[in-house]
Amino acid sequence: MISILLATYNWPQALKLSLESLATQTDRDFEIIIADDGSTKQTKELIEHIRATHPIAITHLWQDDQGFRKTKILNQAIASTQGDYLIFLDGDCIVQPDFVAQHRALAQKNYLVTGSRVLLNETLTHELFTWPHWDFARFDASLLRERIRGGINKYWPIKIKLGNGSWRDYKKFVWRRIKGCNMACWKSDAQMIEGFDETMTGWGHEDADFVFRLQRHGIQRKSGSWATEVFHLFHKIHDQSNAAENARRVREKILAKAM
Repeated sequence: MISILLATYNWPQALKLSLESLATQTDRDFEIIIADDGSTKQTKELIEHIRATHPIAITHLWQDDQGFRKTKILNQAIASTQGDYLIFLDGDCIVQPDFVAQHRALAQKNYLVTGSRVLLNETLTHELFTWPHWDFARFDASLLRERIRGGINKYWPIKIKLGNGSWRDYKKFVWRRIKGCNMACWKSDAQMIEGFDETMTGWGHEDADFVFRLQRHGIQRKSGSWATEVFHLFHKIHDQSNAAENARRVREKILAKAM
């Protein structure tokens, strides 16, 4: 079984759309673990309301709000999963109906997958919040118009899905295109490296650190582009005061391996 680890923090409007999109999956052999980094009761109430009718089992894990501690709550989520394959997703991302199916098709022993995202602008994001519920067919019908007017930054990767193949393989570690909002690996591999580095707090680069350590332990990276794209809702830039320090620490690990 697949376990989706859905990270969230104080944005129930976005989380609602994300959970509604997960209810429309063509492949339903998965569970949802919500990794909540200290949201207020509004998020809890939303989850309880949706869980009552959602077709997929939902577990809500919560920790006190002591600043950005995504790594800690994700490690708790990893430990609580029932599945043997993990997909990491953020609560500000909406998925296509074949999202789980596409990730399952790319899953391969000794591999991790880094997917990609389609960025939505502020206008389109606010429009989606006015919908009574997520409707992919309605969204899909306006994709070309939205691409022309700048509502989305990609079109063809949504319309064209490419299969597996060696062309997806990265030959070495590269920082580019690692998105913690859309990546996947085997649970046993995540446990092998003891999950995310919990000493990395604040926004930034905990995902690159996770991918680098997996690759350092012999796990091959594969691109999930043109297969697993998620729709990333617009929001203001997070506090990035810790990003430079986190990046420095990842670079140190990379340099240490090269020596």
